[in-house]
Amino acid sequence: MLTGLERPTSGQVFLSGASAPTDRLRRARAIQMVFQDPYASLTPRQTVGAGLHELLRLHKDDRTRHHDRAAELLDQVGLDDRIVASYPGQLSGGQRVAIARALAPQPAVLVLDEAVSALDVSVQAQVLCLLADLREQLNVSYVFVTHDLAVVQQITDQVLVMHRGRVVEQGQTDQLLSAPEHPYTRSLLDAVPRAGWRPELAPGGSASRRPRSTGTSGTKTR
Repeated sequence: MLTGLERPTSGQVFLSGASAPTDRLRRARAIQMVFQDPYASLTPRQTVGAGLHELLRLHKDDRTRHHDRAAELLDQVGLDDRIVASYPGQLSGGQRVAIARALAPQPAVLVLDEAVSALDVSVQAQVLCLLADLREQLNVSYVFVTHDLAVVQQITDQVLVMHRGRVVEQGQTDQLLSAPEHPYTRSLLDAVPRAGWRPELAPGGSASRRPRSTGTSGTKTR
């Protein structure tokens, strides 16, 4: 609903105190999204450079600067501009490309849907550090959707905990996570690996997995 992919049955989306644009293109220039799987959100038959140029044309960026602007976007996410000739299937840093594409329209807000959950721990840490740097450099706000409260604590100022589609708890991140009130929040905290942590075992001895239909949303603003 924030990005305009779905329409709310009631209520409104506000951005900087005003109603978010209803026009799809204007909304896209204000709010962009980074999905969990970059390879599913990138066009497999389109090179990285072609995809960036298409976005820059769509959002009426100066045509004479398309090459330089594409190189600038890739540099912002820590990628060499030689990657412009690569296809998504040839990439090892696909999530960085997805972030660069989302930054092309210079949005005020990035919605990141489980953007680091598919990454291994070392790469996840690199991407989270990158996002923190970009937030400071570009004055962009994040809505970070994740079930991982370790990530929430690292990247957000405020948090909303949702259970079965309803907000059950919200507040400043450090305060809420240090003294959670709702049982679901406490169960999410219990699932964060730490010294001496062991996964809860389901019948049969395998580690249990909590439903993915519930989740947590954190926001980081600047």
